[in-house]
Amino acid sequence: MKKLKQIGKNARKAFLQLNNLDSKKINKIIDTYSGLLLKNKKQILKENSKDVKSSTRKHLVDRLILNEERIDGMRNSMNEIIKFRSPLNKVLEDWKRPNGLRIKKVTTPIGVIGIIYESRPNVTADVSALSLKSGNCAILRGGSEAFNSNKILADLFRESLNKNKIDKNCVQFIEDKNRNIVNYLLSSMSQYIDVIVPRGGKELVKKVQQLSRVHVIGHLEGLCHIYVDKDANTSMATKIVANAKMRRTSICGAVETLLIDLRSLKKHAKPIIDKLTSLGCEVVVDKNINKIFRNKFKLAKEIDWKTEYLDAKISIKSVNGVREAKEHILKYGTMHTDSIISNNFKTAQFFLKSVNSSIAMHNVSTQFADGGEFGFGGEIGISTNKLPPRGPVGINQLTSYKYIVSGKGTVRS
Repeated sequence: MKKLKQIGKNARKAFLQLNNLDSKKINKIIDTYSGLLLKNKKQILKENSKDVKSSTRKHLVDRLILNEERIDGMRNSMNEIIKFRSPLNKVLEDWKRPNGLRIKKVTTPIGVIGIIYESRPNVTADVSALSLKSGNCAILRGGSEAFNSNKILADLFRESLNKNKIDKNCVQFIEDKNRNIVNYLLSSMSQYIDVIVPRGGKELVKKVQQLSRVHVIGHLEGLCHIYVDKDANTSMATKIVANAKMRRTSICGAVETLLIDLRSLKKHAKPIIDKLTSLGCEVVVDKNINKIFRNKFKLAKEIDWKTEYLDAKISIKSVNGVREAKEHILKYGTMHTDSIISNNFKTAQFFLKSVNSSIAMHNVSTQFADGGEFGFGGEIGISTNKLPPRGPVGINQLTSYKYIVSGKGTVRS
């Protein structure tokens, strides 16, 4: 694993150069990258087509595909990131002590960020730009299913760094597909990597949490829920649920379990489920709901409440009000994103305060669980940790802080 250690050393060396880089220079690098994405669009699509053709996980192909629209989306993200003020050297707090000491709490970069991710090649672009903008270096380990796409996107970012006479090792892409690479990154690179960000399925995240010797910004499964309250507007509920499930089924913000108040099954369940099935969504339901449909659907099993489908499938359950909805989410949820649809303010506030989600929503599609939609320009992931950062991780969440203490020859008695 000599190559990995060299990558770590390269990142540490590059980080020292970043400490002296002003925000104008960083913005110039990101702007150059945006231009290279446009200039090399055909080549990017060509490399991406290799990955798509060889994909064996057909239900995740949507995450893998790049097209002109998605490349334009990456460029838009770059332009948004450029507009942000630097998150570094911000004074978060400033106070004086009776003894004359002045104390400031100031933002600093984290250092070297290791990102282990699957499928989505746009992550390569977002992470590279967000890491640089926040003064950090990035070591990227993408999934083998997106190898060609990730490589060209990383190579172009390194070209942008090089064109601007900045150490290209601020961003490094691990080209070795050996799975043991991940184990070594987690267990034997703590002297080089300051934080690990996993973006992928349950098994990847579980491995990272078990093996990592450095802090992990966890991105668990997106087992997202929507609870339709008895006081919900039926038309609104139908529109939101259809969007939350079917807009893009393969993203972590897609709803996977729908909970409907028992007292409003006839009012809400039929139009919502009819809409979902008309869009080609498979539904599995509990006995109460199946009665309304003359038992034509498959019954949901225990495993369904624990499953992130990432496909056109949803599990639907009847619950006895908001408290039972909350209990179901606390039992089966992954602290990602959960939403309530209700026109009852008191009920909605109870839900928003009670669920332990990193993102809690009211009358909103869960598909808005995205750093770009939050105005962050992009995201390095959605953190489901209980400790900060939580939710979409953008440039402001990729910083740490230190205390600066000053005095006038002050000594402690």
